[in-house]
Amino acid sequence: MAAVTNAEAYDRGFACLTSHTVGPLLAPARAIRAGRLLDVGCGTGVVTAAALALGAEVTAVDADPAMLALTARRHPYATVRRATLPELPFADERFDAAAGNFVINHVPDPARTLQELRRVLRPGGSLALTWWKADEMTATGVIADAVAAAGIPYDPPPRPFSAYDTPSRFTTLLEEAGFSDTTVETIRWRHHVDLGSWWTDVIEAGGPRFAFITAEPPETIAHIKAHYLRLSAPYAQDGFPV
Repeated sequence: MAAVTNAEAYDRGFACLTSHTVGPLLAPARAIRAGRLLDVGCGTGVVTAAALALGAEVTAVDADPAMLALTARRHPYATVRRATLPELPFADERFDAAAGNFVINHVPDPARTLQELRRVLRPGGSLALTWWKADEMTATGVIADAVAAAGIPYDPPPRPFSAYDTPSRFTTLLEEAGFSDTTVETIRWRHHVDLGSWWTDVIEAGGPRFAFITAEPPETIAHIKAHYLRLSAPYAQDGFPV
């Protein structure tokens, strides 16, 4: 994955969007009273903060140094390590639970990633992951649509997870990795945000999908933004459906 260019912008934008799923994500860990929890793809520490509040011993990992620096600064009681999935620098059966908030949809090899997560979990440990369907992610879809409307050539990065992004296919993938008692829950919400701020935070954060926009000439960026504001206007009052 491409590194973010601005972790603070990511925290203002994407981290707020993804915070809606933290409660359901940590429910399995609460159910087994997990003492040692791995926050995989921790970003700026939204899940880490909630897990620490539950009393868990949290280890947070991410591939991005800027994300890790922000998480370590905010959460000194968490262990923060750099790791790039599907490899994890931990011994077998190290954790009681693992949680990954919108990370499985970014990894280059979902099957290997699940096998690695299974390796570091103790028998009876829990795994909880979230992902979104690309064609239902309106909050970023309007930006991609604005790029297309502006006539800018756009070759988005491949999405290996798209082969597994239905409940039945992902359940099969989990079972093949050695997990049992698997369930998939659909969560929907509205993300209420100032449209101008959302544009700024997503574009400044960078990342694999939209970092290229900041390298465009100012007039091109303004052209894309004008289309974005037009396309996002219907969501100004009720928020983006996610």
